[in-house]
Amino acid sequence: MWTPATRRQHSRENLRYETDLTDREWNLIAPMMPPVAKTGRPRRWSLREIMNAIFYVMRGGIGWRLLPSDFPLRSTVFRWFRRFRDECLFEKINHRLLMLDRERCGREASPTASIIDSQSVKTCESGGPCGYDAGRKIKGRKRHALVDTDGRALVLFPHPASIQDRDGAGSVLQASRRPFPFVGKVFADAGYQGPRVAEATSIAVEIVKRKPVQVGFAVQPRRWVVERFFAWINRNRRLWKDAEATIESTTAFLYAAAVNILVRRIARHS
Repeated sequence: MWTPATRRQHSRENLRYETDLTDREWNLIAPMMPPVAKTGRPRRWSLREIMNAIFYVMRGGIGWRLLPSDFPLRSTVFRWFRRFRDECLFEKINHRLLMLDRERCGREASPTASIIDSQSVKTCESGGPCGYDAGRKIKGRKRHALVDTDGRALVLFPHPASIQDRDGAGSVLQASRRPFPFVGKVFADAGYQGPRVAEATSIAVEIVKRKPVQVGFAVQPRRWVVERFFAWINRNRRLWKDAEATIESTTAFLYAAAVNILVRRIARHS
């Protein structure tokens, strides 16, 4: 609920743009950025400005060519974005911030339970892999998200929307074993029933079913957490649709959105 106190706490009026990183936020991710090369031409732009530009594109849903003139050149920003994407930098930053935020809340750094769900979004004329989700009647891509019980992103896995939930969930659970080896249980909806998901890993799958007397919409236990995460990342207009030509770029923007959530939360309470 918005109150005068919470509005002051979340205010970013003193920044050039709302998406710019504050000093506290930058200090959280600066140690994980690529070091300065010992050879070659010195950097003209700081990596903080590069990150500010990437977050600006993501939040505003604009093309790289539409960056304001006070940001680095679009070619410079896109080149760094491709490097961050290829090095899985946003994924690594998210993993580190997730553990910091869990410890801040008095929990173990590595989660033991999770929730999985998917979201189908339309693609645009940029092309790339896509498919048709007959259940949601959407032609585009599907975003599989595995989150902890508080809604922090663990694994984000986009793929064509034609892949059913029970077929795509196995890859998501398998991808979680190395970064989050202590996850022993995952909550899911009825779309994940069957041996394909249950036998994909050693993680126990619990299906959260609707109550027999339920009529209409009702918030389901556990499952609402991942739905809230989708609502959080959809605040970024770049993610309203999937505008990327490659799955790798889509993955990078999804993790960048998760990083944006965590870095603001940690800095706000530090």
